[in-house]
Amino acid sequence: MPQITVTVDGITHEVEVEPRLLLVHLLRDRLGKTGTPIGCDTSNCGACTVLMDGKSVKSCSVLAVQADQSDILTIEGLSTDGTWHPLQKAFHEEHALQCGYCTPGMIMASLDLLRENPAPDDDAIRKGLEGNLCRCTGYCNIVRAVRRAAAEMSGREVSAT
Repeated sequence: MPQITVTVDGITHEVEVEPRLLLVHLLRDRLGKTGTPIGCDTSNCGACTVLMDGKSVKSCSVLAVQADQSDILTIEGLSTDGTWHPLQKAFHEEHALQCGYCTPGMIMASLDLLRENPAPDDDAIRKGLEGNLCRCTGYCNIVRAVRRAAAEMSGREVSAT
């Protein structure tokens, strides 16, 4: 079996993996990162989105061996010393979740979006999240949450929602 080295949420792991093992299963089953849900197993929903080398990927569509030598950030790696990341805080404050199943993927995709575009308008937010599905919220609160986090992360005043 191939041995890979991955850094997940700042911790480096050397693990043997079957060539067909998906990254989402490595994260959840082998490394205990259960905050990354398995949604559809077909890369349609985006619930399993993580950042791999700074770019959002659907971890159900990436083989673990493809992540060799990569830096992976999961939802569990966002908070620092118990302090929520601005995106996590904004999703809470804007009520941008209901069942919460899509939330980790939405937040991780939003983080990638905000790294590329720190001040997106609503259309850019919707386009940036188009690969992530939510069955509960209707997306309005998610867009507001991303807008709020963008303002906070860039030091701008948070506009009324």
